[in-house]
Amino acid sequence: MHSRVLARPLPQVTLRAMWLGVLALAFALAQSLAVEARGAPESFADLADKVSPSVVNITTSTVIAQAADRRPQLPEGSPFEEFFRDFMDRNNRGGDQAPRRGQALGSGFVISEDGFIVTNNHVIEGADDIEIEFFSGNRLKAKVVGTDPNTDLAVLKVESDVPLSYVQFGDSDRMRVGDWVMAMGNPLGQGFSVSAGIVSARGRMLQGTYDDYIQTDAAINRGNSGGPLFNMDGQVIGVNTAILSPNGGSIGIGFAMASNVVDKVVKQLRDFGETRRGWLGVRIQDVTPDIAEAMALPKPTGALVTDVPDGPAKEAGLLANDVIISFDGADVANTRELVRRVADADVGKAVRVVVLRDGKTETLSVTLGRRETAEGEAPAASGSGQSAPQQEDLLGMTLRVPTEEERQAAGMAPGSSGLLVVGVAAGSEADSKGLAAGDVITEAGQKPVAALSDLTARITEAKEAGRKSLLLLVRRAGDPRFVALSVN
Repeated sequence: MHSRVLARPLPQVTLRAMWLGVLALAFALAQSLAVEARGAPESFADLADKVSPSVVNITTSTVIAQAADRRPQLPEGSPFEEFFRDFMDRNNRGGDQAPRRGQALGSGFVISEDGFIVTNNHVIEGADDIEIEFFSGNRLKAKVVGTDPNTDLAVLKVESDVPLSYVQFGDSDRMRVGDWVMAMGNPLGQGFSVSAGIVSARGRMLQGTYDDYIQTDAAINRGNSGGPLFNMDGQVIGVNTAILSPNGGSIGIGFAMASNVVDKVVKQLRDFGETRRGWLGVRIQDVTPDIAEAMALPKPTGALVTDVPDGPAKEAGLLANDVIISFDGADVANTRELVRRVADADVGKAVRVVVLRDGKTETLSVTLGRRETAEGEAPAASGSGQSAPQQEDLLGMTLRVPTEEERQAAGMAPGSSGLLVVGVAAGSEADSKGLAAGDVITEAGQKPVAALSDLTARITEAKEAGRKSLLLLVRRAGDPRFVALSVN
């Protein structure tokens, strides 16, 4: 016996109750979404009023020397020689032109009541006269306390009879993509102009080693350089530095150096008049997936040590082929992260460095040096010398042992070993990974190579071990880098 349920229309009262329920649910959901999205501020006026007294316009002046003689260089006896001499003499007004003064405009902000001001280095670089204009209209002369071209930052100082309004740095690491921000400065010489937008991206790099830029669509133009980027609490979370533009004007892609970088640099410039960054003393490169496979690493993270010149790392026992996975208690994801952390560490501090070596972890204690002191020191190559006349095609390259003259030309240390790249097959993997004639391969499979037979043996070992690729240490003009090439 089968039972049946008869379909029938719902009563009007029931339908009405259902619709009311759906509408209530939709309204509640809309309210929930509105809370999560956080609506735009009704106005930025209160924030602008709060921070304006701390933002300044900067005018710099520089003496520009004029060329003494701009006449074109013509062969002696040329028929045009006399014409150009007469023409240039008339326009030269009887003598060399006097030097003239050039002016540039920028922005900045006060960070202490006793008159310390932050701006971009490129705003004041080369200036012999710096004038600060405050929101009140008051003007004061400024002197340079210190500069850091690596982060394009500068600290200035003015002397004021009264305490100055100032702003504080916020935590740029807490800013999220989509957060509201406000920029203020002197765009195109208009003075004390406000623009607003959102954080468009985080962690942008432009050209510098220590870059950590916040990207924003708040309008930033020429003259905004050195000005502050504020969060909604009136804290500086970035210093407006650059724009991406095909025409020199804002197209909504501006960059502000993150305050957590700026704050550290500014403190050093105030205290010492210069930066004092930590120095580990290694040359490094990122661990790519193919390098990780060639070295049997669990994942492509860390910083691979390519060379260890004389310095703190060498004294502590770090070796080429080590992979740095932790520095001072924090994991290292890549070379950029390691460079930033080392630079932020105190000079003379003993830090724990964890490395992967031959499949095992080792912990070393390194006492950091000062990068500025070590800047420009050339790392030394290592190895032993051997020569052979024959050449061979291996891994898409034509290789042979270099002569002593070729070793010197390649930047190798006297008596060091390696294989010279004579040529690279077009379209080969070696070609696609940037190897070129003149490069020198000093290691294969993390072992030195002094003869072609050494490289052949390393290739055989890799295949027998089931490896898909072989890790090579390649030097170009003395600079090392690791490259993994397929052995299949």
